Amino acid sequence: MDHPSAFVALILGIVEGLTEFLPVSSTGHLIVAGSLLGYTGERAKVFEIVIQAGAILAVCWEFRARLVSAVAGLRNDPIARRFVANLVIAFMPAAILGLLFASAIKRHLFAPLPVAMAFIVGALVILWVERRRRGGTSTARIDDVDHMRWPDALKIGCAQALALIPGTSRSGATIIGGMLFGLSREAATRFSFFLAIPTLLAACAYDFLKNRALFSAQDLQGLGIGFVASFVAAFFCVRWLIRYVSRHDFTPFAWYRIAFGLLILATAWSGVVDWT
Repeated sequence: MDHPSAFVALILGIVEGLTEFLPVSSTGHLIVAGSLLGYTGERAKVFEIVIQAGAILAVCWEFRARLVSAVAGLRNDPIARRFVANLVIAFMPAAILGLLFASAIKRHLFAPLPVAMAFIVGALVILWVERRRRGGTSTARIDDVDHMRWPDALKIGCAQALALIPGTSRSGATIIGGMLFGLSREAATRFSFFLAIPTLLAACAYDFLKNRALFSAQDLQGLGIGFVASFVAAFFCVRWLIRYVSRHDFTPFAWYRIAFGLLILATAWSGVVDWT
């Protein structure tokens, strides 16, 4: 399939929006969905990255008041300046390492076993961090993103860089990394949302410009449908996750990751999903 049908674009957009900000790896889910729908290849990979812009816009809209106040306060508000500086600092590790090693990672790690292992190892890390938090051996010292210092942002940025490994999950790495480094579950989740804006925007812009020759006017309908579906799904997912983390932990997502990791191995072994 060279161009996604309206139905395929709709499904992929929903999958992207629902999984982008949960600690479950949107990439793994899009690979499975794309293979089952018969939409694979280089054009499909770029399509999946471009529709991330819809999910990013959902975060921008949900937190529009905070973003506007941060930009407006850059000249004379030290809290706003520190907030923006922390985002820039946290963004840099993944940006630098991505430019240097993204191609090598795709060649060597985009295979069923590494992706499945990333799912399962990530699940074990989530279970460990949540167990430490419940047992009292790890307590939150930062309950608001405005209280973060630049070393905190740098640590979370390094955690986000681990998401360059397929199957790790960018949101999972930043949220669980934030909790491990002293943020409350709510603060880590919110900072993950904010950090997604520069990170995913840069990835979308880079991949689209690099591969724009792959697209034609025939792709506009699919891109539009995927973008809107991603926006709507992500909008509701972000609101749900904010409510969820105020009362629950991430243990259910860990068990889901283990199950999905086993699903990856099963679909690859059976040939149902193309993981090349």
